Amino acid sequence: MAIEVETSEKTTDGTRCFSGDLAWLLKHTSYALSTELVAALAPLGVSPRGYHVLTAAMTGEHTQTELAQLVGLDKTTMVVTIDELEAAGLAKRRPSPTDRRARVIAVTKAGQRKVAEGREIMARVQEEVLATLPPRERQGLLDGLNRLISDRLSEPVECSPPIRRREPR
Repeated sequence: MAIEVETSEKTTDGTRCFSGDLAWLLKHTSYALSTELVAALAPLGVSPRGYHVLTAAMTGEHTQTELAQLVGLDKTTMVVTIDELEAAGLAKRRPSPTDRRARVIAVTKAGQRKVAEGREIMARVQEEVLATLPPRERQGLLDGLNRLISDRLSEPVECSPPIRRREPR
């Protein structure tokens, strides 16, 4: 199925060939937004990945494994992230009350303050990014992406070689 998409004048000839390629558009958009967030959160001393882990940890009593699934990180990256957050005094590992082998991630008061400050930064960047779209398209974009991740793209398929999920620090 051929998809015709109207491109903006800013689209270069080199990227015009991808104007209807959902995978390329999402990957490019994700990368560009991630770099903006890394730069915007840097003064707080927290990465977007750390911010998302702290935010998810504040929603309840979650083990490292549960948080990794919520945020979409592999086990190794989650361990490194929790180590960084612990070293910065933003989170701590506690024994799980239901599984002596598991550790629950608790957000410290300092971590809660970072999340509050980070939330303002994240909202500002999102508002600036979405402001480039006409007002009628902003909510539609968010609604469409939410529908995709809750339906057709809710779970990755098995593939070989497996794709490792990575997020810029």
